[in-house]
Amino acid sequence: MKTNIRSALFSLLFVAALSVATCGTQVYAKVPIAKVGTGENQTIVKLEVASTEQEITKGLMFRTSLASDHGMVFLFHPARHVNFWMYHTLIPLDMFFIKDGKIAKLMENVPPCKSENPSGCPTYPGGTGVEASEVLEVNAGFAKAHNIHEGDSISFDLP
Repeated sequence: MKTNIRSALFSLLFVAALSVATCGTQVYAKVPIAKVGTGENQTIVKLEVASTEQEITKGLMFRTSLASDHGMVFLFHPARHVNFWMYHTLIPLDMFFIKDGKIAKLMENVPPCKSENPSGCPTYPGGTGVEASEVLEVNAGFAKAHNIHEGDSISFDLP
């Protein structure tokens, strides 16, 4: 008798769980995003996040593509002077250097570095770099396509 009750109870719970799973309710994981600009001109970018030194060093190396509405944000908290290179990066990029919620420096159409020697790759921006708390990398041409300029607002929703 106990076995039949357990079996019936298990079957009932299984059917209930299956009903909930298929009732049309969708649950979405919250994806990190950047909001560039304001109002009607606001552009949303879905993000991958690089926050550790290892993630920051690797960045978008060896990638052959990046979805048009995706990017990678590099976090530098607290802000510091940074510059980036394109060593082993295979796709051209736009880079937004961000401080205090504004694009402090915009580097457009940064080409891949084809050198196998890291010292053969230039840095962007050159010299000592620019102070930034975040750097956003997106496909080359993104800034132009979305009318994004230095001084534009940018905010992050990083769940």
